[in-house]
Amino acid sequence: MSEALVASQAPGTGIPVPGASGARQFWRRLRTQRAALVAAAVVALLVLIALGAPLLTAVEGQDPTSYHPGLVDSARGGVPTGPLGGISGSHWLGVEPQTGRDLFARLVYGARVSLGVALAATVVQVLLGILVGVASGLGNRWVDLALSRLTDIFVAMPLMVMALALLSIVPTSFPRPVLVALVVGLVSGWGTMAKMVRAQTLTLKELDYVSAARLSGWGSWRIARRELLPGLAAPVITYSALLVPQNISVEAALSFLGVGVKPPTPSWGQMLTAADVWYQAAPQYLLLPAGFLFVTVLALTVLGDGVRTALDPRAASRLRIGTGRRGEAKADAGGTVTQEKGAQA
Repeated sequence: MSEALVASQAPGTGIPVPGASGARQFWRRLRTQRAALVAAAVVALLVLIALGAPLLTAVEGQDPTSYHPGLVDSARGGVPTGPLGGISGSHWLGVEPQTGRDLFARLVYGARVSLGVALAATVVQVLLGILVGVASGLGNRWVDLALSRLTDIFVAMPLMVMALALLSIVPTSFPRPVLVALVVGLVSGWGTMAKMVRAQTLTLKELDYVSAARLSGWGSWRIARRELLPGLAAPVITYSALLVPQNISVEAALSFLGVGVKPPTPSWGQMLTAADVWYQAAPQYLLLPAGFLFVTVLALTVLGDGVRTALDPRAASRLRIGTGRRGEAKADAGGTVTQEKGAQA
């Protein structure tokens, strides 16, 4: 069998196909999962909303932090004037009670804050998990023991209790979104990542090419950078994709409890806190941030599961692949590949 034939496999089958690169093989597996593709489109739309928040609010002509006391009735406890929470041509979704801040502007800027905090926390978790996991897997017995026990402590640590405690004692002058991202990244997620990376490192370092590099005089960190990290890419990417929705939920919970992002900085969790009294008068106060939060977490979870399946040939082998085009390989659920003789009827 030629090298080109061995280099890659038919999508989802584990059977070699000539000329298919690893990226192309991954894409073929991923595009058979319609739910993952829809989730990717939803995530892309949310990212565009977050990045385009200044443009969107400029079209409406409002700012997320501006206080508009004239848009609320102070005599009635701050109820917005106008129908359905003050919806008008200048305020497409109405205004928040008491403050009069524009709800649409806060919603799209809230996407920027919530997604940004979650992604930053995920970066902290991934970097810390890889560093501790590789050091534990390549270190001597005592280094491995110390780092493993440290990891066990953080895995067993109650996330919300530690996050609440840390966020309560840090001065409010510190940039709150950055602080929330650091706290969430440091107290959760990286321990499980470190355990996974350690297990993979212990397996990879026994392979022949790693042993050859060690015999050639390479140091541990050069071996990790040149030989181990490429082998760790698939599990790290898979787990990272599942960490992002978890971090979005944690940030929303912390903001809802009052220790996360503080007003006037918008956040979906902080908006839910402000809606608990007023949602009966105008349901959009509750439904819009809750709906955005639900759709974001669901889309990221489905996309992460699809990426995991596409990166794992054993999981992908259970997919039914069918292209319906002339001359392309088709695979049934059992992994048998047939070659089409002509176009489908």
